Amino acid sequence: MGICISSASSQIRHETNGVGSIFEEDYKSYSVCGIQKLESICSKQGSKGLNQDAAFSYQEFGGVEESDLVGVFDGHGQNGHIVSNIVKNRLPSLLLGQITAKSSLMQSKSFDKWKEAFETSFKVMDKEIKLQENLDCSCSGSTAVVLVKQGDNLVIGNLGDSRAVMGRMRDDGIEAVQLTTDLKPGLASEGERIRSCKGRVLALKEEAHIQRVWLPNEDAPGLAMSRAFGDFALKDYGIIAIPDVSFRRLTSHDRFIVLATDGIWDVLSNDQVASIVWAAESEEAAAKAVVEAAAEAWKRYPSSKHDDCTAVCHFLQTHNATE
Repeated sequence: MGICISSASSQIRHETNGVGSIFEEDYKSYSVCGIQKLESICSKQGSKGLNQDAAFSYQEFGGVEESDLVGVFDGHGQNGHIVSNIVKNRLPSLLLGQITAKSSLMQSKSFDKWKEAFETSFKVMDKEIKLQENLDCSCSGSTAVVLVKQGDNLVIGNLGDSRAVMGRMRDDGIEAVQLTTDLKPGLASEGERIRSCKGRVLALKEEAHIQRVWLPNEDAPGLAMSRAFGDFALKDYGIIAIPDVSFRRLTSHDRFIVLATDGIWDVLSNDQVASIVWAAESEEAAAKAVVEAAAEAWKRYPSSKHDDCTAVCHFLQTHNATE
């Protein structure tokens, strides 16, 4: 089954079934950004080559109790695995720097301030990627979906087509609530922005259901998302690294949040994922079960290359699958 990360050990457990290098370095339980919850992350390499996914999960983000930071990143292109890991390692510090600069932000309920903090951090992150020496990111990049939870306040920044889904308790069981919009060129507002910047949006005949972004006068690179870190060949033609930032006030009915790359959502519905998580006894078991279910679902498409599958499960309160 892929990589499951546990904070019980500082070493990653590598298995021998072709899993890529999503988390190659040694980890400690603590970092400058908070307490790392590695056990809530699970990933499995697909059949396209290196695993280009990355993820993080922190408790006590910025040293503040009841403050959590969670994110997933899906790389694409020749150097996508490098981009996603750069973002995973650097973005928490950039967000923390914005929070520190705005000393009251960790206790703030001002959405505008949080939106500015996310947008500034993502902008700096994209610039740092561009300035990397000996790294060609003209046609390589990464998605991102990142959440900060402070008490009952939830702020999410989304870039691309990874997704955040919440499980909410109803009288008849668990309900899946999608928290982010998949930012793809087929979305009317995204396509309009790209075309206004002279980028082209069209689908290939052999995959008519997938809208892609192309250069004005060249049939390349064919990016299947409308926002991303990197992809600098398209940055003048409508691809942006500005996240879609949203705010939500959590309630007692909200039980968990799943952040996952599109390798999960391409083969499992929001409701399926919510049901899998709700049946699990822990964040670790939930993340593993979601990834296993997606890997099994990909087998129904033998002619397709299976995508990398990564999920982070974050319980909002004490979890009781028998409730």
